[in-house]
Amino acid sequence: MARTCAVTVVIPVHNEAANIADLVNETTTALRGKMEFEIIVADDASDDATASILAGLTAEVPELRVVRHTRQSGQSAGVLSGARAARAPWIATIDGDGQNDPADILKLIARRDVETAKGPLLVAGRRANRQDNGRKKVQSRIANAVRARLLGDRTPDAGCGLKLFPRDAFLLLPHFDHFHRFLPALFIWLGGDVVSEDVGHRPRQGGRSHYGMWGRLAVGIVDLFGVMWLQRRRVVIEAREQSAEKELDGR
Repeated sequence: MARTCAVTVVIPVHNEAANIADLVNETTTALRGKMEFEIIVADDASDDATASILAGLTAEVPELRVVRHTRQSGQSAGVLSGARAARAPWIATIDGDGQNDPADILKLIARRDVETAKGPLLVAGRRANRQDNGRKKVQSRIANAVRARLLGDRTPDAGCGLKLFPRDAFLLLPHFDHFHRFLPALFIWLGGDVVSEDVGHRPRQGGRSHYGMWGRLAVGIVDLFGVMWLQRRRVVIEAREQSAEKELDGR
């Protein structure tokens, strides 16, 4: 498949054997006939049946490609691997646990098409009716409030896995472990714009979450201060090319 598709859907996964087949099939159902697309599943060294399920799916789903990490590297690495392999100019990310509805990718694309951004545009999903337990909702609400206050990322739900952004701009960002949690702030740092669009949210149907409360909090604090440091170190350059004619007139 040549690089002619409109969007690459990147799905980072680790041990999602219970969810990945349904998610891939839902994605193809949502997008087929509406645009040219591809799906890249970035398998982060799963040690369950995820790899064998994906091998079977590639024979059935022509739009599906799989990249596999030889050692576990994290969700951000999965997003980066998928984006590097992508053939489309736009990337849509979606979590591999099945809690995001792939049909909402169309909502993000529709929002992109009516925006007039001055720089690279990130369209972030905002989970309108979260189906997580109470503790996780409170934890996320606090994290989003702190992040918005300190980073000014203009995003009420930076943790939503559904996002749409241009591939070329994404590859210009600084890439570090857990950077996927700070994509809105990083796009603003790059000189881009961020908008949010309401999307659905579903209960996890199988498997288990790979993030514990204290582990998420610990790395989140470290990364938060790292992104704040990047923001302070940003250099804004304003320049224009001086024509040869003007240069001669000034001599």
